[in-house]
Amino acid sequence: MVALQIAALVLAMALSGFILPTVASSESLTDQTENENDKELTASEPAEGQADPEDRLVILPEITREGERFFLSSFKLPDKITFAGVPVPLDNWQVRERIEYEFYQFLEDQGESIILAKRTGRCFPPAEKQLADAGLPDDLKYMLLVESKCVSAAYSKAKASGPWQFIPSTGRRYRLKSDAVRDERRNLEMSTEAAVKYLQYLKDLRQNDWFLAMASYNAGEERVRKLLKDQNITDYWKMHGPRETMRYVPRIIAAKEIYSQPEKYLGLSKKDLYIPLETETVTVNVKESQRALASIAEEFGTYFLELKMLNPEFKKDVVPHGTYQIRVPRQSCPNRCFKQGATP
Repeated sequence: MVALQIAALVLAMALSGFILPTVASSESLTDQTENENDKELTASEPAEGQADPEDRLVILPEITREGERFFLSSFKLPDKITFAGVPVPLDNWQVRERIEYEFYQFLEDQGESIILAKRTGRCFPPAEKQLADAGLPDDLKYMLLVESKCVSAAYSKAKASGPWQFIPSTGRRYRLKSDAVRDERRNLEMSTEAAVKYLQYLKDLRQNDWFLAMASYNAGEERVRKLLKDQNITDYWKMHGPRETMRYVPRIIAAKEIYSQPEKYLGLSKKDLYIPLETETVTVNVKESQRALASIAEEFGTYFLELKMLNPEFKKDVVPHGTYQIRVPRQSCPNRCFKQGATP
């Protein structure tokens, strides 16, 4: 009777997934190891037609994390920050909190912040040169990250377009043409030239106050003028306005702090940033009623996607009869010199 009870207990434990240890001879050790390996590979899958017991004990391997784990709290906003040569009033409790909020928002999404930092290698150099030529602060380039994330083809619900996010009326005001074929607001150099002129105007309008100038860029100069008048203030940091405008300037300042030091906050060096593609501008004469951009791309040794990315101002896949300036990857002769020379 005892033997039968023990046999029944062993059978029940085997059916429940438990295996009793056994003593193996040295001659059968290899065979036993191979059998156990086979069991490990198939243990999680019940035999065909056999129900998986609900009380099956499944043990998952422990996940080990290598390296030090960093928390957002390990990053601190400095006690002193300047923007466009002007100290930011971080000693004011609400100013510091607003900038810290944007600071940690950027760092919280580390993946996107890394991509933004990498994009600065491509989109900042043209803006830096144009700002310097106009005598404007280099710090204004960080507006590009907040406006469009350095995406030339960016488009908003308010119909703002391009890297500097000009709305149609402001674009026309600064001679950025937009028609069925092209939207010049999407051209980085052309839109930066317009942004430089607009920012110069706003700086003069706001008596050299770059915080108010940037707020006016975001909300419109008339709206900011009315807010200042109604609240009887002259300081951006004391202004109560639309939520977007309240966040706009702190976000630009936080962007400068992080993306001017990607090695400190994101572990990136200059060599990690995207390298600007060497390009040249060619003149294309379309004699027929229209021509596919894919055909133009092939002629100049590139492909449709790359041509569209280098020329985001072109809205369609074809261009009508006319003459166009198109950016293509720089190539050396004699690959296409004869083709270019044959163009009338």
